[in-house]
Amino acid sequence: MTTIKPIKTKKDYAAAMARLEKIFDARPGTAEGDELEILGILIEKYEDEHYPIDYPDPIEAIKFRMEQLGYNQNDLAEVVGLKSRASEILNKKRKLTLEMIRQLHEKLRIPTSVLIQAY
Repeated sequence: MTTIKPIKTKKDYAAAMARLEKIFDARPGTAEGDELEILGILIEKYEDEHYPIDYPDPIEAIKFRMEQLGYNQNDLAEVVGLKSRASEILNKKRKLTLEMIRQLHEKLRIPTSVLIQAY
């Protein structure tokens, strides 16, 4: 087992990733298994700080989810009220209201944290 230390630089990160690859198949409950778990936490923390992933554009998220569910504009209209409203939303001509965000979250299961983003 190597000495585990905080990941502060790109060099530290590269070394941590190399070590992670070597012990990736370690069994839980072993010294290497514990090291793997701690290393994973440190790497995740470093990546969250240095390589954050932004939320997607709300309208693109709606389109993506519609595609996943096989929905068309008529299906979206049932969620937001009117077909013309659905068209305006998809073309970014109408902003989402709080009620629309609630409905989209409930019916399409899109996180509200995605839907409230500016676009």
